Amino acid sequence: MGNVTGLFVNVAAYKFVELADRDSLRRRLSSLANERNLKGTILLASEGINLFIAGTRKAIDGFLAILAEDERFADIKLKESLSDRQPFNRMLVRLKREIISFGIPDIDPRKHLSKKLAPIQLRQWLDERRPITLLDVRNDYEIELGSFENAFNVGISHFREFPPAVRSLPNEFKETPLVMFCTGGIRCEKAGPLLERAGFQQVYQLDGGILKYFEQCGGVHFRGECFVFDQRVALDRQLVESATTQCFACQSPLLPEEQQSPLYVVSRHCPRCYERVRLEKKEVLAARQNELARVVKPLPGSGPYENRRPMKVPLKCDKSSLIEFLTSLHPHIGTSEWMHAARSGVLLRGGRPISLDDEVRAGQRIDHLEPNAAEPDVNVDIEIIDEDESIIVVNKPAPLPMHPCGRFNRNTLQYILQQVYSPHTPRPAHRLDANTSGVVVFSKTRRIASRLQPQFERGEVTKQYLARVHGWPDEQSFRCDAAISRQKSSGGSRSIDVKGKPSVTEFTVLERYEDGTALCKAVPITGRTNQIRLHLMQLGHPVCGDPVYRRHQVSSPHQVMSVEDPAMCLHAHRLTFSHPETGAVVTYETLSPDWANDDQFSQLLGKEATNLH
Repeated sequence: MGNVTGLFVNVAAYKFVELADRDSLRRRLSSLANERNLKGTILLASEGINLFIAGTRKAIDGFLAILAEDERFADIKLKESLSDRQPFNRMLVRLKREIISFGIPDIDPRKHLSKKLAPIQLRQWLDERRPITLLDVRNDYEIELGSFENAFNVGISHFREFPPAVRSLPNEFKETPLVMFCTGGIRCEKAGPLLERAGFQQVYQLDGGILKYFEQCGGVHFRGECFVFDQRVALDRQLVESATTQCFACQSPLLPEEQQSPLYVVSRHCPRCYERVRLEKKEVLAARQNELARVVKPLPGSGPYENRRPMKVPLKCDKSSLIEFLTSLHPHIGTSEWMHAARSGVLLRGGRPISLDDEVRAGQRIDHLEPNAAEPDVNVDIEIIDEDESIIVVNKPAPLPMHPCGRFNRNTLQYILQQVYSPHTPRPAHRLDANTSGVVVFSKTRRIASRLQPQFERGEVTKQYLARVHGWPDEQSFRCDAAISRQKSSGGSRSIDVKGKPSVTEFTVLERYEDGTALCKAVPITGRTNQIRLHLMQLGHPVCGDPVYRRHQVSSPHQVMSVEDPAMCLHAHRLTFSHPETGAVVTYETLSPDWANDDQFSQLLGKEATNLH
């Protein structure tokens, strides 16, 4: 087994047998597997079971021992290999129409099978050079990695294509011994009876498939590797994981030399699919941009419309009065505003008006109704940089709030993307100030959000901003570690506070302009609210156009700028994180904004991103 230490045992097995209790069996097998921390896939259909699972030796043996107590599975044949890592992400037990998709319902391996040929017997026949036909019934991309010498390729990309492909097989195959094979044998169980029905006289099935042949005979008469349907991608003839990987976009196996190609970008494309993926992506993004243009004309919050702002009472406010809850939740809103809202009957509980003195309980929902809401204009020049099955990456313009806040509900990036991507509900993995432009990433599903957002919370994401600031910093590279207040002020802003949260930002001067301003690269090491703006204010070099954080002072209230105002010169230029589905490190970068766009600056910045968009 080479250098594999065998921390994990990988088992593949199947059996065609009547399963009338699939629902209860699914629950039982799922429980047994999860109790032992096994991962993989188990398929259950009326025709039988098909499983691929991996775990420790003890866990696998325990699971198989209990499985064998069911007489239907007592004689199930196993194929094992070892690996240093768990090749599956999760444990799935699924109910399927077929345990191997074929689409011919009257082909039933429980009633009829072709003759099976033991791996040792096949090797002997090949050693003796008997006149036989080797028929590979696997998919093209599997065969490309390796197959038996002189084997005939059926030419299919999915096993459902096998039945019509049989009609094009040479007639001379019908008279000579035909030995078919696949990875583990399950596809041959259905292919054999179909071949016999089509008039092939001497059909044999390699018992246990390629994996069993490797186990018993090594790689004699076989060239290349065997594709497997898990994260290992391919096994060599010693059943050890090879260096072959798989393209995320087109699923093609990639040999080591193909992985060195500049056209191979993990999670995006490979040399085989680059051109197709590029054209398809271009069409998808163009369609999204067209839909986005439709959604924002007119602006969705141009109103008037009825806006209900839900507020959930937290445990700390249990049995508080309504006014106590409201001022705790929104300290920047004065009591007089809430008094006016209560008198107007727009504070509701259960659809009925509630007074400021009424007691609220934890978990209750209080609605703030705005019957004739009309929101201020925003900048909706949103650019969709990239998307795949998991994430959406956009270049956010400014001013544009990320999510509902203050006077904004529908005129927000989150609401607009939800209209474009419905029925998906894109979730932002992080935040940018309404007046800050640049790269923002959204998750398409709750599952992806649970993998992506924690990267930001743990500080594992590398962020780079561009900022045009007042004055020339004394040093070329410098940093600020001033702590930032834990709570918002009455105006909604933050402040420098020695008792606040530790905060660190690193800066590099990229250019000093004749107008007395400078262009800086800012890399936040921590992720506090308004961190870069506050730190630059503290250093005496506030961001040009910042409406709140000026020279050593904080203005109030914390506002979203008007679209007519000069831009606040802060831009999220580059973002690097681990893709939540593939684990590959990806980088997204935007072009520099107009306020930082000159030839000298472009040369200084360079094009060092992994993927420039």
